Amino acid sequence: MNPAIDSAPSPDPQPKKGPSNLRLRAIWGALAAVLLAGCTFGGPISFAVFFAAVQAVILKEFYRIMRASGHKPAFWIGIIIGLLVFAAINFTVGYSYYTQLFGWANGESGASFIASAIRSGLFWLGGLLVMLVLLVLREVLLWPDNNHPFVNIGATITGLLYVSLPMALLSLIAFGSGHFEPGRVFCLIFFVWAADTGAYFAGKNFGKHKLAPRISPGKTWEGWAGGALLTLAVGWAAGYFLPDIPLSHRLVAAGVVAVFGPLGDLAESMLKRSAGVKDSGTFLPGHGGLLDRFDAFLLVLPVLALLQVLAG
Repeated sequence: MNPAIDSAPSPDPQPKKGPSNLRLRAIWGALAAVLLAGCTFGGPISFAVFFAAVQAVILKEFYRIMRASGHKPAFWIGIIIGLLVFAAINFTVGYSYYTQLFGWANGESGASFIASAIRSGLFWLGGLLVMLVLLVLREVLLWPDNNHPFVNIGATITGLLYVSLPMALLSLIAFGSGHFEPGRVFCLIFFVWAADTGAYFAGKNFGKHKLAPRISPGKTWEGWAGGALLTLAVGWAAGYFLPDIPLSHRLVAAGVVAVFGPLGDLAESMLKRSAGVKDSGTFLPGHGGLLDRFDAFLLVLPVLALLQVLAG
């Protein structure tokens, strides 16, 4: 007998298995949905804190992808500026609410001055100049380790335009009627969910014609059509739960999601393929990163915000 063999532990006939990927996705998806709903309907403060944090994580993931591409964006400068942009827009559009919440009397505190300054073009122009000075100074200090300084500056600014500004415009949707309406935000989230769900099932069962085979081979025109139809259907049905939002507004928002949501998906797919990464991050186990979950919003939100401003 070989004592080494005799003393070796026998293999477990039924090894323990960890949770399946589907189960993991379901658990984390449910937790994320509860947190999202709780923070959205919990009031303007929880809404602002939650989505400011979401914006910061998404921006971090974007800069991570940029680094995988060989660029060196200014991580902390970008994160801080992104949070300031979110706070500035949220404070401006929710000014009436915040004056009541904190007991500010209009015209009797610095709050009205700050809100007026943020609304002016000089505030944003001055902020842009300060940002450029900080980014150039960073590259000067890190030269020659950062051997493509203006590419790095461009990557930092691109993240702010691609992630931070659109996510900040979500506050404009929430406060669009002059007071906080979380139902408008949740309605938009359901539209994006409907577009993804409809596209998945229609593409799986009827997909034959590729939408963008070099960027995302799994997407088809049939899937896009299915997503668009389900989004419009949800836009119509949402009236039973959100009767204060006119049908025309719901259908326009659903149409914007149906058109620009898939473009947001393709933009992120193109970004990841160019960097050779599969997921934007690991923030949500089984789901990838937050950028993977919010990519459609990044093109939908600017269009909806523009339409809302034009509509007055």
